[in-house]
Amino acid sequence: MNAVWMKVPVFDHLQYVRASDLIASERSALSNGWTPRSWRDKPGRQMPQYADLGKLAAVEQILSQYPPLVFASEARSLKAELGRVAEGEAFLLQGGDCAESFAEFHPDKIRDTLRVLLQMAVILTFGSGLPVVKVGRVAGQFAKPRSAEMESIGGVSLPSYRGDIINGSDFDEASRTPDPTRMIQAYNQSTATLNLLRAFAQGSYASLHNLRQWNFGFVDQSPLAERYETLAGRLDEALEFMGACGAAGQTGSVLRETEIFTSHEALLLPYEQAMTRIDGDTGDWYDVSGHLLWIGDRTREIDGAHVEFLRGVKNPLGLKCGPSLEPDDLIRLIDVLDPHGEPGRLTLIVRMGADNVRRKLPPLLRRVREAGRVVVWVCDPMHGNTVTSRSGYKTRSFDRILSEVSDFFDVHRAEGTHPGGVHFEMTGEDVTECMGGAQSITDEALSLRYQTAVDPRLNASQALELAFLIAETSRSQRMAGKQFSTNRRPFRTNRVSHQ
Repeated sequence: MNAVWMKVPVFDHLQYVRASDLIASERSALSNGWTPRSWRDKPGRQMPQYADLGKLAAVEQILSQYPPLVFASEARSLKAELGRVAEGEAFLLQGGDCAESFAEFHPDKIRDTLRVLLQMAVILTFGSGLPVVKVGRVAGQFAKPRSAEMESIGGVSLPSYRGDIINGSDFDEASRTPDPTRMIQAYNQSTATLNLLRAFAQGSYASLHNLRQWNFGFVDQSPLAERYETLAGRLDEALEFMGACGAAGQTGSVLRETEIFTSHEALLLPYEQAMTRIDGDTGDWYDVSGHLLWIGDRTREIDGAHVEFLRGVKNPLGLKCGPSLEPDDLIRLIDVLDPHGEPGRLTLIVRMGADNVRRKLPPLLRRVREAGRVVVWVCDPMHGNTVTSRSGYKTRSFDRILSEVSDFFDVHRAEGTHPGGVHFEMTGEDVTECMGGAQSITDEALSLRYQTAVDPRLNASQALELAFLIAETSRSQRMAGKQFSTNRRPFRTNRVSHQ
């Protein structure tokens, strides 16, 4: 009997696939009640209401035929790396913009953020003695949840700005009306961003041999510059030693190249569904808009649309864990999102706020350990520490960010669990959005270079300072054989809070 062939989206193009193979894949998904569109039968939060549903459907159809932004093999590679993090054999560094912008899209901005991520990774590798898995909030981080549906200025109320993939930040009706064609622009910008990232990561720019040539720019006058030069000198000595031993030729690609993965919050589900494909090798569904996708603290309802959609794709997933999350609810979410207990499948991104970590995190750690679950624990010290300054700017205190990271590591040492990584909203630009740090940014200085359209970000100097503080404590404890010692508080600082 002749096989029947059907035309379906399979990663890089429309491809003819045997109907029997497609049916087998769909049966596998349907066996647990999941399809790429089953989320539409669930309550969805933090998503726009489009006025023209026909236009929305047309955009979804167009996107469904576009090439993938990432590939299944890359997502599986990241999952394997995260599996090492879960086992305490690696460290995760995740960082980038709070929300990518159409207007500010520029190669220099991407390069500068990548440079800081690479520098942070080198610093953290030196301190921890562990390989660092590098994941950017990039090439897809266009949508943001908001605390209010509407924004009011001068007696006028308009829909809140939800990120460039949904609407515009200008306060007028045309800009704030959700427009589905913005998804196509987000896709095109993500494509260009990924092309540039891959070129940088596989070219000479990422080479450790060029460490001293990286422009340190605005941190030259801070104590960080001298400390970074010391680290760079130690690395130079190691590279010279490897070259003398003939080892550099065997590990040249490791020294010249790096691997950078992408991530974003899978908030706008019409876009995510349109970017979901069947992997021709395994028959599994992957969301090819990014390597790692996460569920936000505002959209983690176990019977909600976002959990429903992401439980069915095979990408590694993240789950934001805020102070309202109860231990039993977390286990139920893990059961849904990682039913087979796959190492590297699920990363729990803890965002408690500096005042809550010591009280709220231990019960979660204990419950997950008692249940025998293997997950990656990551500290997001940004989202629980946002305040409005006296001058009216939305900001974050460096000292409170530092305090949350410190307490996160302290709690893990006390519980005997692995603090797997950190998650920062940051930029490679010299912005003034978070107060404090070595630059001593004050409330009055926020207005100098406050550029974010949504949440305040660490600038390069502040991000590197955090990396140094983490690395120095990790290295001193490692050298003393006290990697998980509880008799010392890490990251101690004598600075006075600028909040």
